[in-house]
Amino acid sequence: MSAPAVAADVVARALAYPFGVPPGSYGLDGGRVGEWDGTVEAGRVPVLAFGANASPVALAAKLGPLAADARVPVVAGELLGFDVVYSAHVSPYGAIPGTLQPCPGAVACVHVVHLAPEELARVHVSEPNYVFARLDGVDLRLADGTRHGAVRGYVSRHGALRRDGGHVGVAAIPVRGRTWPALDEPAILAAVRDDLAPGETLAGFVDAHVADPELAAQRTSALRATAAPFSWPHWEEIA
Repeated sequence: MSAPAVAADVVARALAYPFGVPPGSYGLDGGRVGEWDGTVEAGRVPVLAFGANASPVALAAKLGPLAADARVPVVAGELLGFDVVYSAHVSPYGAIPGTLQPCPGAVACVHVVHLAPEELARVHVSEPNYVFARLDGVDLRLADGTRHGAVRGYVSRHGALRRDGGHVGVAAIPVRGRTWPALDEPAILAAVRDDLAPGETLAGFVDAHVADPELAAQRTSALRATAAPFSWPHWEEIA
């Protein structure tokens, strides 16, 4: 019996992480990218975004039916003293996604997404591998000129992936002063494939753990065994 065909769209989605993050601020208006007018409605929760949550395509998908009527301000900024590195897990859609890790001297390009409570609840559901946390003592500088010493955001519950004794930066996210090597998504998936399933094609490797959540959990467990915990001392999980 021949092996089942690999779903090309499944593999393409995994390889596309973090799905195109604009360099500047924007407004997600009805699920489409528009200009941000500089205002934020009362009651919206500012949430740090450094990967897919800053992507218009991914954010609209996470909001689902709420996206049609949503007007979400997404404000660009810089987070000093942090890098965006790969997390020690495989996502439900097959990618190795990013997480934060302190890195003295680094300046990460990030965004802050301002979500209504019902929108934030939808994003929570999409983040089973992350803890929603408050980070204190940070230096977050936004494009509108505001500066923040605390921010809410998602931190990997599995820790940061380690290879050859260090972390691996997410190449798609610009970080000045990055000290760790950086790889794009196809390269990090290939490296993890070589560790966990040598000889497997990259497409077959991705397709297998997307199709089998138990296999995905096993692969995440293997990555987590050598991961580094989030090392910022001033943070706590919040509801």
